[in-house]
Amino acid sequence: MSKLLEDIKKLRALTGAGLTDVKKAIEEAAGDLEKAIELIRKRGQAIAAKRGDHEAEEGCILAAHEGDYAVMVGVKCETDFVAKNEDFIKLVSSILEVAKAKKGASKEEILAAPLADGRSVQDHITERSGVSGEKMELGVYEFVQGAFTTSYIHPGNMLATIVAFNEATDAQVARDVAMQIAAMAPVGITEEDVPADVKERELNLAREKAREAGKPENLVDHIAQGALKKYYKENTLLDQLFVKDNKLTIAQYLQAQSKSLTVTAFKRVTLKAE
Repeated sequence: MSKLLEDIKKLRALTGAGLTDVKKAIEEAAGDLEKAIELIRKRGQAIAAKRGDHEAEEGCILAAHEGDYAVMVGVKCETDFVAKNEDFIKLVSSILEVAKAKKGASKEEILAAPLADGRSVQDHITERSGVSGEKMELGVYEFVQGAFTTSYIHPGNMLATIVAFNEATDAQVARDVAMQIAAMAPVGITEEDVPADVKERELNLAREKAREAGKPENLVDHIAQGALKKYYKENTLLDQLFVKDNKLTIAQYLQAQSKSLTVTAFKRVTLKAE
């Protein structure tokens, strides 16, 4: 194998860049691999800056849990083709490992944290942007803490959930709840978690529907309150019917495992519009 081919193979392994980009960088650097790597990185920075106003609506979200801590990270990109690239997914996985190790860090701390080669998460995202020619960003970083945690990644890596419980429970029970959150997208754990503006919005919608249906004005508020209770049942986690057994609410399902078992926190993130 010629030296040029060896250098191309080595540089592709180091940077993940395409054949044409690698060959061009080696030629411009007159065979100096360190300079070639720097040229590829600078190209990534230039592309990232140039595409800063582009929409990054695809990507990969990964999640993990260990003991009392669960975390999810997601890197956004522009196309499904890049989102499914093996090297792109490996990058997200390596960022997830950093996030697991740096429990409770800020997003800025995660971006500044070094990966295995000593360069920062942000540097790696920028470099991958240059390789792909697409805008990329750390668009998702969430974590929960509790006595017991779990995580769930929906097939396709576009949706993930992380959940914290007040006490330890069976892993399958925890996973059932994480999958429930993925499927049913609750807005909170109980009605107390529903924001005031959401409550007011639902009440106003119900009042309008009641008036359009010709209901007496003195009954409109009563009807709206009934509609709000229905909203809570459909959109708060503990009141939702369990997707695996619609004879039970999630609260009842948890209490069947332990009278005191409940969810204390959860996060659900999807990159797809719903």
